[in-house]
Parts: sequence; C-alpha cells; structure tokens
Amino acid sequence: MWLGLWLSIFGLAVGVVIGLNIPVALPQAYAKYLSIAALAALDSVFGGIRANMEDNFDNAIFISGFISNVLLAAGLAYAGDRLGMDLYLAAVVAFGVRLFQNLAIIRRYLLKKSYHKKGNTH
Repeated sequence: MWLGLWLSIFGLAVGVVIGLNIPVALPQAYAKYLSIAALAALDSVFGGIRANMEDNFDNAIFISGFISNVLLAAGLAYAGDRLGMDLYLAAVVAFGVRLFQNLAIIRRYLLKKSYHKKGNTH
C-alpha cells in the first residue's frame, strides 16, 4: 500500500516538473475543455482517495469512472459549443460539488483518525 502511495507521489512530482519545464501554448478555444478535464481528473482522484480510505477501492471502477467523466464532460462542452450554450457549466458545477463533498469526507476521516490516535474516545 505504501509503495503505491510513494510511487504515485513520485509520478506526480515528475509530471509537475516536466510540465513546468516544457513550454506548451494551447489555443484559448480549448480552455473550457482543459478546465473540465482537470476537474474530471481531480474528481476521480479524490473519489479514489475516498474509496481507498473506506476500503472499497477498485482500480477498474476508478479508471472507467475517470474515462467516462472526461468523455461526458468533454461531450457536454462540445455539444454546448455547437448549440451556442454553456453546457460545460453543468459539468463544472457537478464536479465542483463532488470535489468538495469528497474533500469534506476525506478531511473528516483524517480528523477522526488523528483524534482517535491521540487517545480520545468521544
């Protein structure tokens, strides 16, 4: 378990270093798609962390959820662009709500764990 955590942190650090050192200029037209992709990725990551803490993490569910989140969000953004509507906002709101819910659950779990570790039994 710890090896996977450290490998994930190492991979994230390597990705950040590479991303900051490779200059990439994307057209402004893709800003909606990138913001939704980032939110979908964060939603999947926080959902995976939550599932791991609850001891029901499944790699197949994590990967399929990540891919389906990204495809649905990108599809909404694309359809909205074609229809002249901001449908991507639906995905932004949905992912935003789920991100904050997962973060709150993770925070509560860590606080409870820390609280019980200190010997408090309330």
